[in-house]
Amino acid sequence: MSKKKVGIIGATGYTGSELVRILLHHPEVEIAAITSESRKGDRFSDVHPFFRGLVEMQLVSIKDIESLDLDVVFLALPHGVSMDFVKDHAEKPYPIIDLSGDFRLDSAGTYEAWYNKDHVYPKGIEDAAYGIPELFREEIKGKKLVANPGCYPTSAILGLAPLVEHNMVEPNIIVDSKSGTTGAGVKAKAATHFPNVNDNFKAYSVKTHRHTIEIEGTLNKKGEEDLTIQFTPHLLPVDRGIVSTIYAKPKEGVDTGRINEVFRDYYKDEPFIRLTDQPPAIKEVRGTNFCDIYCTYDERTNNFITISAIDNLVKGAAGQAVQNMNLLFDWDETAGLGRVPMNP
Repeated sequence: MSKKKVGIIGATGYTGSELVRILLHHPEVEIAAITSESRKGDRFSDVHPFFRGLVEMQLVSIKDIESLDLDVVFLALPHGVSMDFVKDHAEKPYPIIDLSGDFRLDSAGTYEAWYNKDHVYPKGIEDAAYGIPELFREEIKGKKLVANPGCYPTSAILGLAPLVEHNMVEPNIIVDSKSGTTGAGVKAKAATHFPNVNDNFKAYSVKTHRHTIEIEGTLNKKGEEDLTIQFTPHLLPVDRGIVSTIYAKPKEGVDTGRINEVFRDYYKDEPFIRLTDQPPAIKEVRGTNFCDIYCTYDERTNNFITISAIDNLVKGAAGQAVQNMNLLFDWDETAGLGRVPMNP
């Protein structure tokens, strides 16, 4: 059987290169095109030298994919740009997996309020499946458009979903997350300049981070009552990885001793969820599609404390996108994703 042809739109960023790294050894696909408007004509290895001798294909313009018979397209484009591509290609036969935030929220109005940008294709929001397979597997299968989740939301939602679905927590929840600098993208910024990041640690976008509403809106689809999420992100002086520490009050009458049983039952058949008996670390998931989760109950403060760890570029982006592709084509969900963490 011939392999499916993949197009990757946007090659110069971290998620574009991570998609190539994963898909290069996927047993069911071949990379047919990688695009870049700023570097078209260059080889992929000119942009990302660590692919030297491995991926030497020439980067093409986004316009050139019109002549290709693609089976699936990944969008590694900035927020506000992906929606134009989806609008213009909605009638194409191939499914689109979008790694931006353009189709993750529940309405164009919500998007415009949190992204400060007009949404040009609201129908895409209506049509898209939200791509966390562990929660929305059946909704993802057969979709033409998958909104790949944000990295922070992936870590927070997976850490909270069992408690929310079992109606075990009060509606006000605190999510305290820390990310490596690749979460900010490849373009140079003052905040991620080496002298500002090295030997430093700080919170940012306090009260206003757009992932707040993504976490809140997604969890509100799974629980019995609306939640309010207090989300605070922090920038770590490391290149990749996210740790989220989540605090939630148990509801009155909840059997707090059941917490490990609830998590085990909820994730018992999930290949990329690993429940740990101690707080997980980013090096324990580095380079993989795993989400490691630790949950406990503190009797002194009457809090559930959940700690989750992911690689923001893999389970938080490209790896989860490939997991979604595997679902779309009814392949083994782990295909192309069987990597051991890189530690140290």
